[in-house]
Amino acid sequence: MKIDFTFSDTIAGYVTEYKPDEHWFSLETSDGRPFKVNMTPSLYARTTRNLTEGYQDASGQMNELLSSKGQHVFVYGTFYPGQETEDNVFEGQWIIFPGHKAGEYRHEEPNWWIEQIRSLGTSYLKWQFDYPKERINYNNYRTMLNLAGTKHGDFLQETDTISRMVYGLASAYMLTGQDEFLEGAELGTEYLREHMRFFDQDDDLVYWYHGLKVEGQKETKLLTSEFGDDLDSIPMYEQIYALAGPTQTYRLTGDARIRYDIDKTLELFEKYYKDHDGEGYYSHIHPISLSAKEESLAHNMARKNWNSVGDHAPAYLINLYLATGEQAHADFLEYTFDTITKYFPDYENSPFVQEKFFDDWSKDQSWGWQQNRAVAGHNLKIAWNLMRMQSLKYKESYQEFAEKIAELMPDAGSDRQRGGWYDVVERETMVNGHNQFVWHDRKAWWQQEQAILAYMIMQGIDGKEEYQKHAREAAAFYNAFFLDTDDGGVYFNVFANGMPYLLGTERFKGSHSMSAYHSMELCFLSTVYVNLLITKTPTYFYFKPYPNAFENGILRVSPDILPEGSISITECYINDEPYDNYDAEKLTVTLPKGEEQVRVKVLLTPKK
Repeated sequence: MKIDFTFSDTIAGYVTEYKPDEHWFSLETSDGRPFKVNMTPSLYARTTRNLTEGYQDASGQMNELLSSKGQHVFVYGTFYPGQETEDNVFEGQWIIFPGHKAGEYRHEEPNWWIEQIRSLGTSYLKWQFDYPKERINYNNYRTMLNLAGTKHGDFLQETDTISRMVYGLASAYMLTGQDEFLEGAELGTEYLREHMRFFDQDDDLVYWYHGLKVEGQKETKLLTSEFGDDLDSIPMYEQIYALAGPTQTYRLTGDARIRYDIDKTLELFEKYYKDHDGEGYYSHIHPISLSAKEESLAHNMARKNWNSVGDHAPAYLINLYLATGEQAHADFLEYTFDTITKYFPDYENSPFVQEKFFDDWSKDQSWGWQQNRAVAGHNLKIAWNLMRMQSLKYKESYQEFAEKIAELMPDAGSDRQRGGWYDVVERETMVNGHNQFVWHDRKAWWQQEQAILAYMIMQGIDGKEEYQKHAREAAAFYNAFFLDTDDGGVYFNVFANGMPYLLGTERFKGSHSMSAYHSMELCFLSTVYVNLLITKTPTYFYFKPYPNAFENGILRVSPDILPEGSISITECYINDEPYDNYDAEKLTVTLPKGEEQVRVKVLLTPKK
C-alpha cells in the first residue's frame, strides 16, 4: 500500500551527491539506503552546540559542507506521498552538522566533554541546593526535579539518586579541579553515611536504606524499595549503586571511612547475595531474613539478572580497583565477567543477550515487564565493560563476546535511518525483519551513553573503522538532540526523530531513574577515551587526598582501565607546585608527608 499522507521525520546519513543549482542533495543512511533531499527556500542549518554555548548557525556554510562527499548530516523535513508513477518526495527544513568543518565532529574536541560535565555539575548544584547563593546542604536534596530543575514537591530522598549525583560531581572534579564539585561529592557521601547507612553490629556489615522521606525535621527511613518492580525487598542493584558515588569520591580523597563502608558492603554481598551453592549473585533478598529464597519475594525469589551480576563493574568495582590496585578486586571483576560470558549469550535464539535467570541459570522469560524482551543498552554495557576488563586481564572469550555484541547491535537495536539507539524491544519477535518495539520507539539518554562508550573504547583499542563510525554516529545523535540548551541538563527521552519527549516523569531532570549519573559518566569516560585513546591529546586530572590516604601513601591516577603502557604521567603538581615523586609508567604518585589535604594535578599523556 502506497503512503498517502504527509509526515515529518529525520534522516541521518552521509552526503553522496550535491546539486546546488538544482537545490537538492542525496545522502546514504548508516545501513546504506539512499535518500534524495530537496532543499526548500527556507532551509537553514546549525552546528551541534554544547550546553553552555549559544546558537551555532551554519546556514552560510551549507554549500561548503554539503559539497564534501561523505559529510555526516541530520536532516529534518517532510515526506510527501508520491503519485502513481512518482516516488515519495522528502523536503528538508533544517539541518544539523556535527562539526564546523567537513568531516569534523565537535565531540572529539579536547574540551567538549569537560565543558559539558562542568555545565551539568553546575546545573545540579543550582537545582538541588541553589548553589552558589546558598551553601550545599543535602537536607534540601529531592529525588524529583521538573524539566527546568525545580523541585517537584515531594519529600523523597532516594539513596541511589544521591549516590549517583555524588558520582557525577566527583567525576566533574577529576576533570575540572573545581572545588565546589568536590565539596558536593564529599558532603553527599557524608550525608549518605549519616542518614542512609545501616551498620549491622551482629553481622559486622553495612547495608543501605532505600531512602528517606523528609518533612521538616522529621525523617522516615525506608528500608525496602518503594519502586514497583522491587517492592518490599532489598534489591541488590540499590546496594550496588549506593556505592557508586562514595567509591568515585574515595578515588579523589582516600577517605578511610568510605573504604570501610565499601568493604563492609562487599561483605554483605558475599554473605547474603552470593549463591554459595552455585554461581553468581541473587537480585533480591528479604528485609528480615536476608534470604534470597523467601516465598514472599514472589517474582524476585531466587532470581539472578544483569544488575546483580554485571552492574558491580561499572557502578563501583572498576573504580575501587583503580583506587586500590588490589588483586581481590581484580579477581571479583574476573568472576563477574566469567559469569556473564558463560550464561548471558543466547545467539541461537536472539541477537540480544539473555538478562534474567532462575536459581539454576535457566532462562526466566516471564518476569514482570521484561518477559522475553531486550534492553539494548544492557547489551552495549556488557561490550563496553568487557573491553575495559580486557586491559586488565585478556581472555579470548571476553574479546569474542564484545565483538559479537558490537557486530549485531547496530541492526538489532539502533535506528539506522535517524541515528540513536532504541530502548526495549522483543528479543525474538520480528516485524518485517525488525525486532518488535515493546511500548514505543523512543530513545533514552542512558542507552545512548552505553552505545557511545562501547564503540569509543572499541575504536580506541582496536581501531576498526566500523567502531569509529558507530561511535561517531551515536555521539553525534546524542549531542545534536539530547542536550537541553535552554534549561540545562539532558533530556530523559527523545522521539525517534530526535525531538524531546516531554510527558509524564520522562520530562523530569530528576526521578527514580534519572540523576546526574549517566550523563556525567558519559562526559568523564568520553573525555578519557577520546583524548587518551583516539585523538591522543594530553589531559589534566585532579585529586585531593587526605593525609595518610591510601596504602603506603600511593595515589593511583589512571582514570580508567586502559591498555597497559598506553599513557604515562608527564607532569605532576602538588598544590600547584611542580612535584617529581611519581612513577610515570605505573601511573602512581607518592604523596608527600604532612597533615593537610593536598591538591594533586597530573597530566596524562598518550603514547603516540
